Amino acid sequence: MQRTLILLKPDCMQKKICGTVLKRFEEAGFKIIGCKMIKLDLETLREHYAHIAELPFYPEVEKFMSLTPVIGMVLEGDDIINKMREMLGVTDCLEAAPGTIRAEFGSKEEGENKMKNVVHASDSPETAEKEVVRFFSDNELFEY
Repeated sequence: MQRTLILLKPDCMQKKICGTVLKRFEEAGFKIIGCKMIKLDLETLREHYAHIAELPFYPEVEKFMSLTPVIGMVLEGDDIINKMREMLGVTDCLEAAPGTIRAEFGSKEEGENKMKNVVHASDSPETAEKEVVRFFSDNELFEY
């Protein structure tokens, strides 16, 4: 079993589609083992997005991810990281395959970055390990 971190981003919150997205995860057979609403502070954002923090569009990402609280989840399932990436589609919602969550619910205005894509998911088992610990303590994760 693998775990992945999921963040339902501010655009997901604003569009009021969290339940719709979560339902897809459950229908795919993924198990929720942690879930909470989080207001992301600048320190957490800078750590989470350290890989793009030096890029010119990073301030826009920081501003966007600070708009509203997000819903953070840890999901578990067989090969969940690859399956989740397929479900979500590529980062740029305009290039995501039809039927994927990002293609259906993401949005991108001219000049905007790719971050308005509804959901963040870990991109590898190694990243997932780091991200889960960044957002969840052991006592916030449940086996059942």
